[in-house]
Amino acid sequence: MSSQDTARVRPIDPRLLRRARAMRGFLAGGAVLALLQTVSIIGFAWFVSRLITGAIAGDGIAELAPTFWALAAMVALRAFTVWAMDATAAAGAARVKSQLRVAVLGAVRRLGPDWAARKGSATAATVIGPGLDALDGYFAKYLPQLVLTVVATPLLVLVVLLSDWVSALIVVIALPLIPIFMVLIGLATQAVQRKQWDSLQRLSGAFLDVVGGLSTLKIFGRERRQLGRIHRVTDEYRVETMKVLRLSFLSGFVLELAGSLSVALIAVTAGLRLLDGQLSLGVGLFVLILAPEIFLPLRNVGAQFHAAADGVAASEEIFEIIEAADALPARDTADAARAAVPRGAALRIDGLGIRRGDRLIVDDLSAGFEPGAVTVLTGQSGAGKSSIVAAIQGFLPYEGEIRLAAEGAGARAVSGSDIAWCGQTPGLAAGSVAENIALGSRLGADERGQLVQASLRRASASAIDPALELGVAGSGLSGGQAQRVAIARAFYRWTELGTPLLILDEPSSALDAATEAELIASLRAAAADGAIVIVVSHREAVIAAADRVVSLEAVRRA
Repeated sequence: MSSQDTARVRPIDPRLLRRARAMRGFLAGGAVLALLQTVSIIGFAWFVSRLITGAIAGDGIAELAPTFWALAAMVALRAFTVWAMDATAAAGAARVKSQLRVAVLGAVRRLGPDWAARKGSATAATVIGPGLDALDGYFAKYLPQLVLTVVATPLLVLVVLLSDWVSALIVVIALPLIPIFMVLIGLATQAVQRKQWDSLQRLSGAFLDVVGGLSTLKIFGRERRQLGRIHRVTDEYRVETMKVLRLSFLSGFVLELAGSLSVALIAVTAGLRLLDGQLSLGVGLFVLILAPEIFLPLRNVGAQFHAAADGVAASEEIFEIIEAADALPARDTADAARAAVPRGAALRIDGLGIRRGDRLIVDDLSAGFEPGAVTVLTGQSGAGKSSIVAAIQGFLPYEGEIRLAAEGAGARAVSGSDIAWCGQTPGLAAGSVAENIALGSRLGADERGQLVQASLRRASASAIDPALELGVAGSGLSGGQAQRVAIARAFYRWTELGTPLLILDEPSSALDAATEAELIASLRAAAADGAIVIVVSHREAVIAAADRVVSLEAVRRA
């Protein structure tokens, strides 16, 4: 079994304790409530046996009343602990999911659009949405029973041992059978659960692909061809879900059978010894009432494991995303955000190496990008231009150094707050043009509106109405208009935050010559204001207007 598979069958994933602080409080509170519930179980068994033996012995109502009220108190205590554990589980699940969701969203932001494009937005959406919601079963059902098992089972076995060692011996012999069955069933469940989760992700991806390309499919009359694909993937998900349900019912039957036979064995042994006079009625009743309670938490853990399986499978994906982000080079983001950019600082790249899998994309690149100049990064497709931009943004792991440095003023790492960026894909969302441009802005409404207009002018998009409402993925604009809105967003961020870096990846690929010339003039104006302007482009007009051209082919030849 692989290390990954071994991690999956752990009762509690240690990464949950590290990544979600609320998990620790949840476990501590659950342990206290489990201890109180165990006390109520022992008290209930004791007072019931005292009440019955007292009634048989002929005690009156006055003599039995204190025992009866004590019994009622134990019932009330157990009812309270059951309610409190459910409430604690629900609250703990909400807090842990919130912390994990914040962590995974931060990881997705750090990994950047390059990672999102490779993984697919459907994968991330499924993990962050339904995947995290599936942890409700893990926290609300599985973990409370697991904590109760850890606390209650040893205490109950000890109490039975102190009362009747023969019954305790039977319990100790029979009790390990249930965990053995749980492990065997759990291993089988992990396999089918993983297939079910993979089927759900394929279904999400297939559905998103069809919805995203529905307009194109309609134009060419191919929309009905996708029905078979959706039907096939849906049927695969149905089959895998039914396999999980079959295993769930089978495991429940096996655990119930093992627990029932163990309790029956204790009951038969105690009955025979009671008839033989080797066991008193009070002790026999006390042990018989406690016996099912010893096996119940373990049986419930096994039964509720399936309720947790979806969440456990999703948590694997969540931690893979978070750990992938942690593998990125440290960027000293907090210190960089606090430190002022040295006056006249330039972007320095020294010994940059970037790999994608086993393929070396960029090898030992050193270059400088000066403020007040427009630098064009050029090269053939696949030469690594976009990879260099992603490395500057911190979205790709790399070797070497990327720093903002000025002579006599030291250097510091580049942070996200240093960059205003526009990628090849506009990345617009449903909402108004103004909302897309001012995304994340903290300015007031009037100041924001003025800056939106100014940014549209810089992007040669003055004719686009800022109040225009866009559909999903920015539908409602032509390709060139969408690109200019994205460029306006980069200008907006550069103006509002005063970022030293203004980076645009193929900004004029969908623009005509006249609009391209206007955009080049705006870029030169930004450079004149002190910005470090970096443009990734193949366009001859952009290259001709540059103050400096960094050709990756020339770098490789050198």
